[in-house]
Amino acid sequence: MIGPVPVGGGAPVSAQSMTCTDTRDPGSTLEQIRALEKAGCEIVRCAVPDETAASALREICRASPLPVVADVHFDHRLALLALSAGAAGLRINPGNIGADWKVREVVAACRERETPIRIGVNAGSLRREDAAAHGGVNSRSLAESALREADLIEKSGYGKIKISAKAFDLETAIGAYRLLAEKTDYPLHLGITEAGPLVPGLIRSAAGIGALLLEGIGDTIRFSLTADPVEEARAARELLQAVGARSFGPVIVSCPTCGRTRIDLIGLVGEVERALASLPDPARYAGVKIAVMGCAVNGPGEARQARIGVAGGDGEGVIFREGEVIRKVPFARIVPALLEELGKLGD
Repeated sequence: MIGPVPVGGGAPVSAQSMTCTDTRDPGSTLEQIRALEKAGCEIVRCAVPDETAASALREICRASPLPVVADVHFDHRLALLALSAGAAGLRINPGNIGADWKVREVVAACRERETPIRIGVNAGSLRREDAAAHGGVNSRSLAESALREADLIEKSGYGKIKISAKAFDLETAIGAYRLLAEKTDYPLHLGITEAGPLVPGLIRSAAGIGALLLEGIGDTIRFSLTADPVEEARAARELLQAVGARSFGPVIVSCPTCGRTRIDLIGLVGEVERALASLPDPARYAGVKIAVMGCAVNGPGEARQARIGVAGGDGEGVIFREGEVIRKVPFARIVPALLEELGKLGD
């Protein structure tokens, strides 16, 4: 349990992100956490670079609507301070925490509070001896390093462990997670590290994380983007819904437009998105496919798998249900009419 969020053991795959504010500023950090919650984030991680940040974590943890995981590197004392501040989870890379006795001290504090530990191994901070033992930075060295660190924690008498083994290279990351899935039952946190700017990072992360989720591997995910972390949370939810791991609300199916399109389809899709986002109970329509098509001739047929949809033409649109046209409406009435028909589903 990361706060109230179950991880592993058949629990739903959870969406994570990380604040990019200065943790030493609780006000701005909490503001970003609230924005992340609104975007669908379920677990949030905050960097703890120094004692001031660790102290500020107390106020953040107390007021945060999401469970807070403290991200600690190099100084095990910061991990101890974060735990005393109320962190719901701890992310460490034991390889850079230092001597084994320091790791054992952190583990003892976690055990006392029953606070889960994520072992975060990545290609950029792999111990030199681990890389040398397995022929460099590769899938095996990442996986074996993570397992060795897990063994150290186990021998310290604690088992509430989550593991990640991230890399920028997709083949390396996917291979590492496959090895971990074969060798351990600990929950796995998926991510492609330092994935890049918004669009390239979204594509790279979705390719890597999505491939693993479709194989049944992974218990929590994070998109690591050089962008507003709210975009990470949105992307995580969309990916979980796309691979069938979670269902949060209705799903829009829309065509890419072509020369037959006689309406502002991009604008219409945006209007439908905003309308669906304002639904008072989106979970009622979880998984319902809603088609928004640009051609009244082919739209209903192309989107036959959708429960309900609209297709636009010159000055008007048609509303269809499971491929069958049920009514025509003026173009200005398309979105209200769609919502009316959506409300009838399940009645």
